[in-house]
Amino acid sequence: MPFWPTGLVGPPWEFSLALAYLLLVLAGQGVPVLLAYRMPRLPEAGAGDQGSLPSLSVILPARNEEDAIGACLDSLAAQDYRSSGGSLEVIVVDGGSSDRTRELALAHPIGATVLDEPPLPDGWVGKNWACHQGYQRSRGEYLLFLDSDLVLAPPVLRRAVDQARAERTCLLSLASRIVMRGFWERVVMPLFTQFVLVYFVAPRANVDTSHRAMANGQFMLFTRGGYESVGGHAAIRGTILEDVRLAQRVKGQGQRLRVYWTPDWVTTRMYADRKEMREGLLKNLHGTRFSAWRQLGLASLVALFFLSPFALLAAALVGALPAIWGIFSAALVAITALKQVAFQKTLEGRGSGAFGLLYPLGALFYLGLFASSLARGLGGREVTWKGRPYPLDRGVGEEAPTPEPPGPGKR
Repeated sequence: MPFWPTGLVGPPWEFSLALAYLLLVLAGQGVPVLLAYRMPRLPEAGAGDQGSLPSLSVILPARNEEDAIGACLDSLAAQDYRSSGGSLEVIVVDGGSSDRTRELALAHPIGATVLDEPPLPDGWVGKNWACHQGYQRSRGEYLLFLDSDLVLAPPVLRRAVDQARAERTCLLSLASRIVMRGFWERVVMPLFTQFVLVYFVAPRANVDTSHRAMANGQFMLFTRGGYESVGGHAAIRGTILEDVRLAQRVKGQGQRLRVYWTPDWVTTRMYADRKEMREGLLKNLHGTRFSAWRQLGLASLVALFFLSPFALLAAALVGALPAIWGIFSAALVAITALKQVAFQKTLEGRGSGAFGLLYPLGALFYLGLFASSLARGLGGREVTWKGRPYPLDRGVGEEAPTPEPPGPGKR
């Protein structure tokens, strides 16, 4: 090929390889955009007249949540559920908090029932145990398992129950807008949102014929009968990602699951600081069923889609690769930066989205988490959350829904 610009693009096979790389990374960056666009939102209008509202029990597991539980209870007190004719009870299950969580819950004018969580039995994850205790004391026809760091707009409970009844769901879950305040939250959490969208192919959870299943454990609304039919939290007592496992059980029984994104109605600050964020994300990435191959595979994808363009651009600049690699890589860096800025603005709901430009730091943060997960898993070390250690084999104990495990275990 006498007119082929070899110095610029290399031989034809290398240009084809560079072009394939460009298209692969572009596709990888486009997938979360497409999934976010397709993610349904809870309808702002009511779902039609469903008759009188059913009784609703809101169950809040809480462990050392003094900085958040007050705002959550305030938002529950402001709900229009009772004024619309519904019966509402709030149950706070305190998991041995060492701060003022229990005191604040007892003093709040909403009049919540505050339970002291019994000692954590062997084989149970703390949150699952707390939710199970709240369920046993509840009376509602619907059960809402709610994290105590959520803040809800006044119509959320009524709209969610109306939608659940209209859709005849066993489980309806709402995804919140994440409030990001610290530097590392703004750098890391937008990537977390994209990883969740892609890993679970989130919009497919709403397709009844799809096997895809996920839920947001911060807001899970069940019919009592549906919750009991899947075994409740007792059936997945040793699973850290309890929301996903419950959603899988719902889908596995052929029951209806719905997940909606509600950025204007439900907000949360998931982690109070960088240390808690690292521990929480590591817990989610690692789980109790460790797989080195899965962690290596996910880490490789993060490196490919978010960091490899920088490495190839540098190699092209020093002449180690033909210039076409640098051109394509620079284009990928720019396109990814624009996408991240757009995600940042969407998630924060304000500001310029400039923190999206720091996405390489977020990717490196995640590679550090994967490395830590590998080290823990290969060394047989347990995962820790809220001061409680969970051995790696706990995730296997979820076959039988045991109503009350015998004997107290260690906290």
